[in-house]
Amino acid sequence: MEETTVQEEKKKNNKQPRPQVLRCAVQNYDWGKIGEESEVARLFSLNSRMGIEVDKPYAEFWMGTHDSGPSFVVETWHETGNSSSDSESVTLKSWISENPRVLGDKVVEKWGHDLPFLFKVLSVAKALSIQAHPDKELARALHNSYPNLYKDDNHKPEMALALTKFEALCGFVSLEELKGVLHNVPEIVELVGSVEAEQVLHVNEQDGEENKKFVLQQIFTSLMSACKDSVSKMVSKMKSRLIMENKVRQLTDKEQLVLRLEKQYPADIGVLSAFFLNHVKLNPGEALYLGANEPHAYIYGECVECMATSDNVVRAGLTSKLRDVPTLCSMLTYRQSSPDILQGVALNPYVTRYMPPFDEFEVDRCSLPEGESTVFPAIPGPSLFVATRGIAQIQFASSYEHSDQAVVTKGSVLFVPADTEITVKTATTAGMGLELYRAGVNSRFFFDS
Repeated sequence: MEETTVQEEKKKNNKQPRPQVLRCAVQNYDWGKIGEESEVARLFSLNSRMGIEVDKPYAEFWMGTHDSGPSFVVETWHETGNSSSDSESVTLKSWISENPRVLGDKVVEKWGHDLPFLFKVLSVAKALSIQAHPDKELARALHNSYPNLYKDDNHKPEMALALTKFEALCGFVSLEELKGVLHNVPEIVELVGSVEAEQVLHVNEQDGEENKKFVLQQIFTSLMSACKDSVSKMVSKMKSRLIMENKVRQLTDKEQLVLRLEKQYPADIGVLSAFFLNHVKLNPGEALYLGANEPHAYIYGECVECMATSDNVVRAGLTSKLRDVPTLCSMLTYRQSSPDILQGVALNPYVTRYMPPFDEFEVDRCSLPEGESTVFPAIPGPSLFVATRGIAQIQFASSYEHSDQAVVTKGSVLFVPADTEITVKTATTAGMGLELYRAGVNSRFFFDS
């Protein structure tokens, strides 16, 4: 009898910690949608049980362990399925540090006692800055030299998955399109000089990639480094020209975009630099991934975003924040191509997976109709779940022989440990289904490593 008791106690002590309910952070950047118009505001209000300030911008809903917007563990599911709120002051980061096995052995071996990804929802009312994220080597150098500006030493590959129609600038346009820009936007030629422009116009597709990148870097750096007075003059001149031309012809999508940007950021070099970048339009359910050292700017819409756990941003336009033009212009890859749009891969009738070429993360989108169920199989890494619509019951079962269940509604955010199977079921009488997103370590990391 005594031996059985000891074995039961060991078994109890070896149990994997249960899934955790999280209270998450919000960022009120000025480009966010205002008040009730913002999906971020609605999710944050439901998640935090706080009201929405009607005149305040709500830009980003953060789920994860980054120090600039940490999530807190506020509820733990017990044997009965009930919850308690006695650990509200515990950050998810510190809770994981005390329970590292929730990450799984391979994740701990690769990234230590922290989540390797940061999960967000974004509500974009006006354009974010022209920016890029450094690779690991540059991130370490920037953090060591300017720790107040670059808060961590990690790289920040990221992926945006559209919740609504979503617009972005991403990567440099093709050589052919760039030549068209120089023929059709005289203000850019006047700003950078005819010598720089002629260099681009005389490059052809047969020239080596390094030469094409060098010429692009030269003209882009000249553009971004132009003095404020000259930029203001050329932006105003371009605006006046396009308004006049709109009376006799239909403006192109890019021309209409730069006029929108000019209204948001008058006299800003980012307005002109938009001509150099691809204008990408995502439909709901489409995703865009961004590697290190690639220029981009989100323009409008709402999305789920996932990235490596970092907040390093090098900005150079369309912003009132600090600009670091020399760093941005020196770090870019200057790759000229249209970005890849991910449609996702269906795992079953209700779940679609988006797998960018980065180890740190992948995202699953679950759209579950009323009265249906689906299973997320146990995986060897942790997951974050956020419900963006509807209501459902979730049941958790782990290899440590315990089972819990919870009801999730819009705004619910859960941390789910490694090796935990998740069953999601919607009611037949609720009158609605469920929209659920999961972020986790990229499955290729487990299969290929």
